[in-house]
Amino acid sequence: MTSPGAGTATRERGALRRVAPPARRFLADRKGVLARLGAWSVAESAQTFLGGYGVAQAVDRGFLAGDTAAGLGWLGVAAVAVLLGAPVVTGVFAQLARLTEPLRDALVRRAVTRSLAEASARPGGGDRAAVSRLTNQVEIVRDSFAGLVLTLRSFVFTAAGALLGLFTLDPALLVVVVPPLAGGLALFLVTLRPMSAAQRRALAADEALGDHASRTRGALRDITACGTREEAARRGERLVEDAAVCARVLARWAAVRTLALGVAGQLPFLLLLLAVPWLRARGVGTGALLGAFTYLAQSLLPALHTLMTAIGAAGTRLLVVLDRITGTAPPVTAPHAPASETAPQAASPPPPPPPPLRRSASTPTPAVELRSVTLSYGARAEPVLDSLDLRVEDGEHLAVVGPSGIGKSTLARVVAGTLAPGGGTVEVDGRPVTGRDPAELGALRALLPQQAYVFTSTVRDNLTYLCPDARTAELRAAVREVGADGLVARLGGLDAPLVPGDLSQGERQLLVLVRAHLSPARLLLLDEATCHLDAAAEARAEEALARRPGALLVVAHRMSSALRADRVVVLDGVGAVCGTHGDLLGRSPLYRDLVGYWGGTRE
Repeated sequence: MTSPGAGTATRERGALRRVAPPARRFLADRKGVLARLGAWSVAESAQTFLGGYGVAQAVDRGFLAGDTAAGLGWLGVAAVAVLLGAPVVTGVFAQLARLTEPLRDALVRRAVTRSLAEASARPGGGDRAAVSRLTNQVEIVRDSFAGLVLTLRSFVFTAAGALLGLFTLDPALLVVVVPPLAGGLALFLVTLRPMSAAQRRALAADEALGDHASRTRGALRDITACGTREEAARRGERLVEDAAVCARVLARWAAVRTLALGVAGQLPFLLLLLAVPWLRARGVGTGALLGAFTYLAQSLLPALHTLMTAIGAAGTRLLVVLDRITGTAPPVTAPHAPASETAPQAASPPPPPPPPLRRSASTPTPAVELRSVTLSYGARAEPVLDSLDLRVEDGEHLAVVGPSGIGKSTLARVVAGTLAPGGGTVEVDGRPVTGRDPAELGALRALLPQQAYVFTSTVRDNLTYLCPDARTAELRAAVREVGADGLVARLGGLDAPLVPGDLSQGERQLLVLVRAHLSPARLLLLDEATCHLDAAAEARAEEALARRPGALLVVAHRMSSALRADRVVVLDGVGAVCGTHGDLLGRSPLYRDLVGYWGGTRE
C-alpha cells in the first residue's frame, strides 16, 4: 500500500513538472512587461535606500554636527523618498495588471477548450467542474499569482536597497545583520516543502478518519454482507494512528518554521543591539546605527515576514489550482463512441471482448437454488416472496424485473444471506446461506447495492477491497474490462489518493463494479448497482461481469439489462415467472407492459 505522504510528495512533484514549462513560456513571451516591472522595482529599491540613508545623514551630518538646516534637509530627502512611493506603487500595479490579466485570459481559454473537449469525448455528458474552473479557480490563480509576484519582487528589491544602504553606512553593519537574516530565510525555505506536505497529510488523515466513520455507519449492511467487519475495524484503527502521526509531524515542522521566523525576524534586531559597543568602537556613528534600525524596522524585516507568509500560504494553493486548470483534457473521440457519465473514454477504443467464459451447463451444483422460499415483513403482512422456487446455474446471467417495491431487492438480500426467509431454503454453491458467518458468505457471493461504498484511501485499495491479493496486471485488466480505465487515469492512477466526496454516484458505482469483477466470489448480485451509469457504460460493465467465471444476478434498472440476460425472472407480487425474453413476451402480460414502459420512457 502506498503511504499518503509518498502520494502527496509524488503529486506535488508531478504538478510542478507539469506547470513549470507553460509557466516559463508564459513569462518568456512577456519580457517587456517584466523589464518595465523591474524598472519600477529598482525605483522602489532606491526609495528604500534613501529612507534609511536620509535618517542616518540627518543625525550624523545635521543635528549631531550642530547643523540643523542640513539635518532638516536630509530628513526632507527621506520624506520625499516616502512620498515617491505613491507613483512607484502605481507603476508597479500597472505592469502587474499587464502580467496577470493575460494569465487569466489564457486560463479561461484553457478551461473552455478543456470543457469542449470533454463534451466531445463524452456525448450527452457534462463537465461538472467547468463552472468552478471558469470562476473560482481562475480567480484563485490570478490573485495568488499577483500576490506572489508583488511579494517576491518587493522583497528582492527592498532587500537590495536596504542592504546597499547598510553597506554604504558602514560594511560592519552587514556583518551583524546578514547572517541571522540569511540563516532564518534558509531555514524557512528548507521547511517549505516538508511543511506543505505535512499540512496536506494531516488534513487528509483527519478527513479520512471522519469519512471512514461516516461511511462505515452508512454501509454497515454491505460490510456485514461482505464479511469485512474486522477489516473495517482494523482500517479505523490504522486511520486513528495515521492521524496522530500526521499531527505530531505537523507540530514538529511548525516548531521549526516558528524558529525560522524568530531567527530571521527578531535575531537581527537583538544582535544589532548587542553589537552597538563593538560598532561604536569601530567608528560607526549614532546616525548610522539609527539608519540601520530604520532599514530593519521599516523595510527589510516586514518584507521578509510578508514573503514567508505569502510563500507558505499562496504558493502551494497556486500550484495545486493551476495544475487542476491546465490538466490534460481527454482526447476527442467519435460521436458514436461508448460514453459514460462516470469515465472519460480512452484515446483508442477498447479491444473486442473475449468469448464468454462459462462453466458447462451440466455442472451438477447450481450457483443459486431457492426451494419454497417465503418471506413476509410482519406476521399478518402479505408475503413478498411466496413459495418461490428458483435455480440459477453456474455461469448463468439472470435478470430480475418487476414494478417498484415488488420485492426485487428483497430477493437479492435473501440470496445474499443478509435477510433470512420465513420458510424454505436458500443455497449458494450447494451450501445454505441462512445463519452462515459473514466471512463465509463473503467468499460465496458479492452483493452490490445501489449506493456504492467507497472510502478515503488509494484507488487501488478501493478496487481490491474484496481481493486484497490481486496483482497489478489483474487489476488493470479488470479496470479495462469494466470500462473504468478513463476514470482511473483521471484520478491519477491506481496508487492515487481517492476522496469519495470528489466522485459522482456514477463514478463510485463504476469503481465498485471493478471491485466486484476482482472478487473471488463466483456469484455476483447487482441490486440496481448500475443505476447512475448511462446505458452504454452499464452495458459494458454488465457484459464484463457476465464474462467472468460464475453467475451474475442483476436487479434490472433498465430493460436493456433484461435483454442481455440469459433468463429473466418477473416478480408480480403473487408469484414469479422465469424464462427468456422471447418466451416471457408470450407468457407474461406484466413483462410485456414493463417492456413497453421501459421502451417508451427509459430507453
